[in-house]
Amino acid sequence: MPSFDITSEVDGQEIRNAVDQASREVANRFDFKNTDSSLELAEETITLRSSTEDRLAALRQVLEEKFVKRGISMKALSYGKVEQASGATVRQVVTLVAGINSDRAKDLNKFIKGLGLKGVQSQTQSEQVRVTGKKRDDLQAVINACKEHDFEIPLQFGNFRD
Repeated sequence: MPSFDITSEVDGQEIRNAVDQASREVANRFDFKNTDSSLELAEETITLRSSTEDRLAALRQVLEEKFVKRGISMKALSYGKVEQASGATVRQVVTLVAGINSDRAKDLNKFIKGLGLKGVQSQTQSEQVRVTGKKRDDLQAVINACKEHDFEIPLQFGNFRD
């Protein structure tokens, strides 16, 4: 029986490279001089710091440009609210979204069942959803429908087996 897996992953090396490139660009750009703007990458967060909110917005834009150039989905970023920090600066924490939690998996399963394709089933397996079906064409229809629908997380379709 043909099957495939739906996962939500981000490449840690590509994220590290994007943050490093953004940091270098911020260090060299004239409009960021004397603004104490910086980016810090932690395990699953990126902390943006700057002197004003408009410089923080520009810093966010630089980061997003680097993510797009590296082929990382913008859905992998979840922005927190802008906070006042010490020394008259502002900061914003950006959380990296990876993995399919149980609520998102339920939404995916409900969506796939709602398509009404005969013989197609889906089930949650830890942080992925396995979709099985009788016909390969039905599974490709599920992939196309999932790509068109916005689940607010980056989705990858892999491990396709006949």
